[in-house]
Amino acid sequence: MIAFYEFYEFYVRAFAIALPLLAIVIASFGAFRAGFRPTQTALFVAVTASMFASWYAVAIPLSQAGKFNVPAEFGDLPIVLLFLFGGAFTIWALAWLTPLGRRLTEATPLSAIAAFQIPRVMGGLFLIGWLAGDIPAIFAIPAGVGDILAGIAGWQASQALARGAPNARRLLARANWIGIVDFALAVLLGIVTSQGFAHLYAIEAPNIINNHPLAMFPAFFVPIFLGFHFIALARMRTEGARSKIAHA
Repeated sequence: MIAFYEFYEFYVRAFAIALPLLAIVIASFGAFRAGFRPTQTALFVAVTASMFASWYAVAIPLSQAGKFNVPAEFGDLPIVLLFLFGGAFTIWALAWLTPLGRRLTEATPLSAIAAFQIPRVMGGLFLIGWLAGDIPAIFAIPAGVGDILAGIAGWQASQALARGAPNARRLLARANWIGIVDFALAVLLGIVTSQGFAHLYAIEAPNIINNHPLAMFPAFFVPIFLGFHFIALARMRTEGARSKIAHA
């Protein structure tokens, strides 16, 4: 951990800029297609950038203070899960439940929404951490390989949707479920391999995924990816329902 700390820190900081920027670019494309005025688009970009910046600014000191560790007792407040699920729900709600967000989201190509999952390959860092002896294999291998597979599935779905391929929606559904199952497995394995109330594995060398700076994965990166999964599923469900009505 000491030898690779600076590398982990740089990795997290780089993606903390790149990932929100990609989300804003994709959403701005939707705003353009939705016919937003330049002032509306500029305001949207400013508000969205401020939201991500504020989220990161709040999460960083909590990460540094060890607040994202697995609770010591079962009844203790799991702050990291509040960030994970709360952040994902907030992104989905702003994009789907608000009139302006819904208009923008429905104008964004599904291929672009699917493409957001391509950077999931960043989870390959867990495999590097395993090889460095910092992250236990029981977590690093399934979480790292799962993230890489989710990124590949996102790329395949995005390409198929852009081409209008007959199997595009099936590939998008597969990409969403691969990504969501990967997150669920990673959360479970992260809990049982880290120090806390459910530390069952990797007793002698506990997981560092909830230590700073890697704690920013579940507290910042995962919620953004998961929010885009929710958005894609909402789009698919709505468009599927409209298609059934049209063919009724």
